[in-house]
Amino acid sequence: MRNIVVLDAPSNLGLRPPAPGTVPGCYKLAGALREQRIVQRLRALEGGVVVPPRYDRGDWQEGDGVFNAAAVAAYTVKLADRVERHVRAGDFPVVLGGDCSIQLGASLALRRIGRYGLAAVDASPDFRHPGNSDRIGAAGGEEVALATGRGQDDLTDLEGLRPYLRDEDVRYFGIRDAFEEERAELAALKIPVVTVGDIREWGADALARATAQAFETPEIDGFWVHLDADCLDPSVMPAVDSPDPDGLQPAELVALLRPLLASPACAGLNVTIYDPDLDPEGTAGALLTDIVVDAFAQS
Repeated sequence: MRNIVVLDAPSNLGLRPPAPGTVPGCYKLAGALREQRIVQRLRALEGGVVVPPRYDRGDWQEGDGVFNAAAVAAYTVKLADRVERHVRAGDFPVVLGGDCSIQLGASLALRRIGRYGLAAVDASPDFRHPGNSDRIGAAGGEEVALATGRGQDDLTDLEGLRPYLRDEDVRYFGIRDAFEEERAELAALKIPVVTVGDIREWGADALARATAQAFETPEIDGFWVHLDADCLDPSVMPAVDSPDPDGLQPAELVALLRPLLASPACAGLNVTIYDPDLDPEGTAGALLTDIVVDAFAQS
């Protein structure tokens, strides 16, 4: 049985400021989940913190590409070093973000090791790139596009390893049914998308088991799970930067995560986007912690 290692990646470099002169509060996610005793409840080992660079967009303007790009690139390499070390040691890293740009660290780490897939549990595809948008800037909404080689070279081709993920090795879960345009592009690329409606029609457990089995093949070395808290419905998880309606309920998310995390091919997990600044009572953070802990409790 692999050791779970909890590692903090408190980066907010990939999000736009919530208001002028402020910074996104998702960098407090790890601290909030630790306050809920996530390390002890997972019976995990301590992985420490990968400290991010300062959030500073300088004189960036729309049209300049990804803001904080140099900082995101440097942090991606730094985080990848830590994730790679744990995966090679046979550990199971649980990386507490941070915004979704931390996924680049996991993707780069696994690309160094071999061919790995991604199961992204997210309300939106985070697939914005120069080919489909003129509003490039926030890496936290673009990380899957970047990881599959779409975007500026200083983020997509670190260490000459572009792409970190192949299109055919990406799977999405929890995308809102309303995101028809984004789903059409992914369908054209043959990237499977399971919407909230699909999960309710076919069953979270069955879909997750099928996906895990698809990754358990000789051609692929494994897969990583990326959990964005905004996959949950705002009625239970309002503390995110984009609380889109018609999301998953906690029991649905646990049922989805359990087979994925239990797979011997699963290499690790990211938890992202929850913003304690938007959760003054801490109830959403407590729920998110419960979900992660329950997802590791195999029935």
